[in-house]
Amino acid sequence: MKRNFLKLLLLSVIVLVSCSKDDTNLENQSEIIQFPEEPLSVEQINSRITETIENTGDFDWNAVDEHFLWSAVVHGQNVLTVGYGNPDQSFSETEDPILESKKDALIDIVLQNENFDERKLKLIEHEIITVFDIEVTKIETIIELRKSDFVRYLEPNGYNQYSTFTAKSSSGCDKNPDSINSAHYTTISPNNAQVSWHFNEHNIPQAWNHSTGSGVTIGLIDTGVSASQYLLNASGINDGASTGRYVQKYGTFIDSSWWWSNNYDGPHDKCGHGTAMGSTMAAPRNNDGMPVGVAYNSNLVAYRATEDVLLNDYHERKGVSAALTQLGNRNDVKIISMSIGYVWSIGNIKDAVKYAYSKGKLIFAAGGTSTSFTNGFGVIFPATMSETVAVTGVNDGTSYERCETCHSGSKIDFTIIMEGDNNTSKAPPVLGFNTGQRRYTGGSSVATATTAGIAALIWSKYPGWSRTQVLNRLKQSSEFYPSKNSSFGYGNIDALLAVQ
Repeated sequence: MKRNFLKLLLLSVIVLVSCSKDDTNLENQSEIIQFPEEPLSVEQINSRITETIENTGDFDWNAVDEHFLWSAVVHGQNVLTVGYGNPDQSFSETEDPILESKKDALIDIVLQNENFDERKLKLIEHEIITVFDIEVTKIETIIELRKSDFVRYLEPNGYNQYSTFTAKSSSGCDKNPDSINSAHYTTISPNNAQVSWHFNEHNIPQAWNHSTGSGVTIGLIDTGVSASQYLLNASGINDGASTGRYVQKYGTFIDSSWWWSNNYDGPHDKCGHGTAMGSTMAAPRNNDGMPVGVAYNSNLVAYRATEDVLLNDYHERKGVSAALTQLGNRNDVKIISMSIGYVWSIGNIKDAVKYAYSKGKLIFAAGGTSTSFTNGFGVIFPATMSETVAVTGVNDGTSYERCETCHSGSKIDFTIIMEGDNNTSKAPPVLGFNTGQRRYTGGSSVATATTAGIAALIWSKYPGWSRTQVLNRLKQSSEFYPSKNSSFGYGNIDALLAVQ
């Protein structure tokens, strides 16, 4: 009873402050903005987004008016993501009655303006990051929510109709095996395990004389790992010269057309991209004559958080944020690799990145890979965040040149050679989707996974080091250090130098 009374008292104070603020606004406001009754079309929304990105390099839902935001919510299953709390309060690990009361006050704003029956309210709350998703149909609701100082951001996370992408894009997905050119790998014991040509460009095989990643756990947030690839499952992860390690697989992606669904899709890859990234980082130094990973004695914790590499679906955004917080809470995980992203920031993922970062994780993110609009976009989110380490791919020419589909820019921290100069078919070979298969992979995705693997080699050699020390060693082992190139960061990493 006492707790309920205190909560009611806090809620009353919040309402009184809000009303006082609203009264002041009314006194100072000479005219009330009248918005159109009909929402903008998808074409109008997309045109404005594209124009903003072309002019500024970014897009922020906080910078648009209430009608524009409401229009996107209407076209996105009426789901509104509300980031709440004080400024920069991305998460809360302890029960905070003031925080809960303020959140309840925001939910009450929705109930009052929407005239919803509370029992039928569609609402999803997060346990750690200060975010909730709620059904909103009226522009008045958004107008009232924006008046609150306790709203950090409002985003239409159900809007997945931006013209550059489609809801079911399958971008980056490839489950088909390739015929691998024998010039694109060398062999190593035991039994002719295959070393990608690009490993030699970074002295990774030489680094194995000093470290193989033992004792380090890498978290992979992607499309999962194939259940059909023996060498990336529990029975095969310790094949050959790889010993004493584990692979774990989880799923946070929900495969449903309805945003409020809880139909989790399981941990197994259905796309192929996550399997390729897992192979790049941690495939065993095997007896089967198959490709080996950079840190072939590291542990791997893989999350199926997305269905492809583009975070354009509500459930993908929610899946990635959930994976980040879960990996953040694991003491054994030191590194998180994300070869996924989007062209603008996504609030709930940004909050989750900050949470994982607060737990000491070293987070790598792909700078961006595209086929038709590389020149239109620079480094993509979440590689744009200061809490992440941004990586892109370059070719093996004599001068620095990004791979044909890779993004570059001032946000890039490191580069990995992963494509032939004027020969895009020369790419890193990795394990295929099924046992006994191989395929090529490329772009900033494989560059990111390769860098995460090198970081695991460093942390294994120096297990007492902090994230900052490992990151500094990566910088010191790169070509441009102590300078930073405006497009390619510290440049290509020398793995041997990094572990010595």
